[in-house]
Amino acid sequence: MSSDFYKTSILPFAGIIIKLCRAYTNSQQDFEDYYQEVCLQIWRSKANFREESQWSTWVYRISLNVCLTLLKKKKNNVQHFVSDSITVEETEDNYAFSDESLNLLYDAIRKLSEIDRAIIMLYLEEKSQKEIAEIIGTNPNNIGVRVKRIKIRLKKILDGKIN
Repeated sequence: MSSDFYKTSILPFAGIIIKLCRAYTNSQQDFEDYYQEVCLQIWRSKANFREESQWSTWVYRISLNVCLTLLKKKKNNVQHFVSDSITVEETEDNYAFSDESLNLLYDAIRKLSEIDRAIIMLYLEEKSQKEIAEIIGTNPNNIGVRVKRIKIRLKKILDGKIN
């Protein structure tokens, strides 16, 4: 992967990539594997980008699809990563595993369904309902209602009222 491509096309979106990967992993090692795989898949699929949406939407969609695919493989105990030699760039969010309150939030988010995790992570990135719907592949009218329900569920989880 060229460092120029990484700097111009991936690094500006590292924050959301990191957050999505973190929402679908439980350990630093898994997180790093997911992050590397997302970056590799973005690089590999760059020729398929047809400019029908923004580059950021394309990056989010690939990130989400990679995370969901790897999560399903992990559930089936079949992990295969094409990449294992790409290093993760150091960013503030890489060290978030040491922040206990942030860990509690991610633990609560991990208790949500796979799609609800994606919706709340994109919402926390201040994406519009239209952008979230485009990335998830659903109706924008659904997103507002789902976000409200997700917030209620997260509050209950964090308050210890549900598992």
